[in-house]
Amino acid sequence: MKTKTKAFDCVAMKRRAQARLQAEYEARRAEFASYSEFLAATVREDPWTRGIWEKFHRSGAHRDR
Repeated sequence: MKTKTKAFDCVAMKRRAQARLQAEYEARRAEFASYSEFLAATVREDPWTRGIWEKFHRSGAHRDR
């Protein structure tokens, strides 16, 4: 059986995303008391992310834990 060659590197993608978030936080650090406040504000400000969280809460999936 042949193995598939990966089309992308998940770890590298995650690191790039985290680096972008960290850079944005550093640029806006004065606006927030903590990194967690920055993340919460980022979720509220981004329509796509906010929509995912709203869908998650509507489904009740967050109550399963």
